[in-house]
Amino acid sequence: MSKKILVVDDASVVRMTLKQLFESYHYTVIEAETGEEAVKKYQTFKPDLVTMDITMPDMDGITAVKEILKIDAKAKIIMCSALGQSNKVKAAVEAGAKTFIVKPLHPERVLTTVKKYLD
Repeated sequence: MSKKILVVDDASVVRMTLKQLFESYHYTVIEAETGEEAVKKYQTFKPDLVTMDITMPDMDGITAVKEILKIDAKAKIIMCSALGQSNKVKAAVEAGAKTFIVKPLHPERVLTTVKKYLD
C-alpha cells in the first residue's frame, strides 16, 4: 500500500509540482489549499506525512500544525517556506513540525527529506 502525503499550499503550482513529484515515486497525494482544509483532510485521510506551507489565507501553517498535532501527536509535518521567513520556520518547528524545506523546492532535496520521515 502506498504512503499518503498531504500537500498543503495556497499556490496551485506548488501543489501540482509536489503532487507530480510524489506520484512519480508512487506516493498517494491529497491536496489542501488552506490550513483549515489541511486539518479537515488530515482527520479524514490520516496521511503518513504532511508538507505544509506557512503563509496561507484563513489559517496559517503554524496554527494548522498545532491543530493537526492535537488530532495526532505523532503527525509528521514538514514545513515549506520561502527564504526570509526564518522566524516563522522556527515557530513552526517549535509548534511541532519535524523540519522544513526552503522554496524554491528542489526535487532531490524534497524527496530526501520526505523519505527520511516515511521510511
